[in-house]
Amino acid sequence: MTIRKMLLASVAVACAAMPVSVFADTADKKIALSNNYAGNSWRQAMLTSWEKVTGEAVKTGVVAAADAFTTAENQATEQAAQIQNMILQGYDAIVINAASPTALNGAVKEACDAGVTVVSFDGIVTEPCAWRIAVDFKEMGRSQVEYLAGKLPDGGNLLEIRGLAGVFVDDEISAGIHAGVEEYPKFKIAGSVHGDWAQDVAQKAVAGILPSLPAIVGVVTQGGDGYGAAQAIAATDRDMPIIVMGNREDELKWWKEQKDANSYETMSVSIAPGVSTLAFWVAQQILDGKDVSKDLVVPFLRIDQDNLEENLANTQAGGVANVEYSQEDAIQVIEAAN
Repeated sequence: MTIRKMLLASVAVACAAMPVSVFADTADKKIALSNNYAGNSWRQAMLTSWEKVTGEAVKTGVVAAADAFTTAENQATEQAAQIQNMILQGYDAIVINAASPTALNGAVKEACDAGVTVVSFDGIVTEPCAWRIAVDFKEMGRSQVEYLAGKLPDGGNLLEIRGLAGVFVDDEISAGIHAGVEEYPKFKIAGSVHGDWAQDVAQKAVAGILPSLPAIVGVVTQGGDGYGAAQAIAATDRDMPIIVMGNREDELKWWKEQKDANSYETMSVSIAPGVSTLAFWVAQQILDGKDVSKDLVVPFLRIDQDNLEENLANTQAGGVANVEYSQEDAIQVIEAAN
């Protein structure tokens, strides 16, 4: 089954999708993307998906503009100022991947009070006037430990690799991992490092902590760090543990090589970076007058041993396993939540 079918099949559609609306109602609307970080392959794929899908939407007259902006320092204060500038520039909707779930709420409320639609995704905001699109990140973390419990019934020591400190996604996935360890108490988190969702950062962090750790049976991750962890461990005389991957092409390629060489088994899980395109279409639908639930949940994308080859073949070199959403897909997600 393709990635698109895997994701859309898991969205329970409560009723038949509505017909595509006439574009004239949003043809003069401007939508902006406020992104807090672009320093890893997931964020690059997210921005590429945004540019591809929104570029076509502008070209065909669905909206007048869909500009993307990324802050330089991944600071909430900088992103808040960016949002305030977008208000002044007359954008009708702002789509946000937020540096903080709470620190941007003041700027988000300013946007709402100015009549601007705000849709947050991935890194969501808690301001009630905004819309939120996310996966169940806690379950994404918990499911990793559940998988390891099935493969390693005797448990053992785990290394946790976290993402960007202070970001909602990092906190939620980590909370899920720790909940999984409580559920399966034969496992213990023996050490934790921040890999910033980047392979090079993760490799250095893992290499730095390994000398102080006991034997490790598994590595629980957040995405963009599995290959770096594997390289750090391979440089030692340790046995290779089960490293949960994050759908990056280099991770999937390494997994395939190890699977072919020695029947290595693991799983891979992440949110599809194309969720940015879902957020765009949700904003467009709100501007078009549609009734949309404030909270929308999309499934995370999981790759297992039996569909590794298919997903690797469909993943761009240097990229991330992905799905990009159409307007019809967005309507299905909206209808399922209503």
